[in-house]
Amino acid sequence: MHMTDLMTGREDLTEVNLIVFVGGFSNSDVLGSAKGWAGAFLYNPKAKAALDNFYKSEDTLSLGVCNGCQLMMELGLVYQDMDMSSHPKMHHNGSGKFESTFISINIPKNNSVMLTSYEGSQLGVWVAHGEGRFDLKAHKNYHIAATYTYPEYPGNPNDSDFSTAALCSKDGRHLAIMPHIERSLFPWNWGYYPRHRKSDEVGPWIEAFVNARTWVSARAK
Repeated sequence: MHMTDLMTGREDLTEVNLIVFVGGFSNSDVLGSAKGWAGAFLYNPKAKAALDNFYKSEDTLSLGVCNGCQLMMELGLVYQDMDMSSHPKMHHNGSGKFESTFISINIPKNNSVMLTSYEGSQLGVWVAHGEGRFDLKAHKNYHIAATYTYPEYPGNPNDSDFSTAALCSKDGRHLAIMPHIERSLFPWNWGYYPRHRKSDEVGPWIEAFVNARTWVSARAK
């Protein structure tokens, strides 16, 4: 589904239970592209109404990856009851450069629909971003769903506060994550995969999408 579908009213998300704001330079091949993408929602009445109604529904999930994560921060979609001045923001990496690497993240105890079953896991995943630093005012205000295993650069590739790699909403339905779990679904996608697991048809990250499908199926009308 393209933004033009929402902006023209061809689509209104009423038949969608899971929306994924995709990674990559979704709006343009420049830093800060999520701001332009956010503007397409904020200043187009049809697109804004579709998004607002989607988030008002209680049987919907959302996932933002990389550029999509930036979009969710720009629009305040993770903590919608929070003033935008307090909502988490994304900033340029502390290194001042684009970071692309295969890295390790930890999944703590969390209530994310997509990640709760990973509690206690440490998994490899790709990152590729220039603006991936989570700016969090206070740890207690947010629900951290994933952290970089090593708190210092380059283990924390963007110098995010509290080594944050992902945030989820209070009810666990909405997840914003910088690492590209969707690019790490198969063993051959990984920079390193355990030798004794090379026969796996899919990698561990597919479970996040299975969890989403199970959740939606249980609530389908």
